[in-house]
Amino acid sequence: MSEFLITELRILRTARGMTQEEFGKAIKYSGSHVSSVETGQRPPTEDYLDIVDRVCETGGLFSRMLARVNTLEIVHVWLRPWIEIERDAIVLKSYEPLVVPGLLQTEEYARALLRTGTLPEADLEPQVRARIDRQQVLDREKPPLVFAVLDEAVLRRPIGGPAVMREQLDHLLVMAERPNVNIHIVPAATGAYVGLNGAFAIATLPDCRDLVYLDHQLQGLVSERPDDLLLVREAWEKVRGVALPVQQSIELIREVAETWT
Repeated sequence: MSEFLITELRILRTARGMTQEEFGKAIKYSGSHVSSVETGQRPPTEDYLDIVDRVCETGGLFSRMLARVNTLEIVHVWLRPWIEIERDAIVLKSYEPLVVPGLLQTEEYARALLRTGTLPEADLEPQVRARIDRQQVLDREKPPLVFAVLDEAVLRRPIGGPAVMREQLDHLLVMAERPNVNIHIVPAATGAYVGLNGAFAIATLPDCRDLVYLDHQLQGLVSERPDDLLLVREAWEKVRGVALPVQQSIELIREVAETWT
């Protein structure tokens, strides 16, 4: 992915008919600096790409590309395809029996979750940043329609302590105010239901294709096999069927939030 960014920088310069020296003068860097970036010897920094965007009037394109590259290079290889799918999706449906979905997590909640794994301490903050950066899909000009179903246990599991949980549930309430975000809670009184078999997500792309994502301890799986789609769609309909309507779900979130003091 970083090679793609470097190639696009080179294409931008040559399309303008400029040598590396001329381009360097335009963006106030040396020609040797431009050369080292284009050959991959020196990584393009945020400052470098910011001035490229301003001088070349690209509307922040290269700064956004760098953020995307950084996110993809930090996360696990098996998760990268799903992140790309999230960025393009027009509808995102997810079910979680254990934790808040990544797109709806606060920074502190994400940090508390990631600390429980086997990450070296040096990798913790980049992973937190990468997870939060994924949420930019919800702020794009035409954000996806989001449906998130959570088990009530998610609201009551003490991830990071009371303050973190209160902030997280308050964040869910704020997100639920968005017209494109629908949050449903499966009440604890439901007992056994199909969702307890595990989390999953379904993304609908602009061409109306559906893809599913399944996560477990070793890695995640993206699939568009008809058999997989059929099973996950059926599971989705069943968990939606036992979940509370949006307004009742919001009331339950608010009620549980009050207990995290």
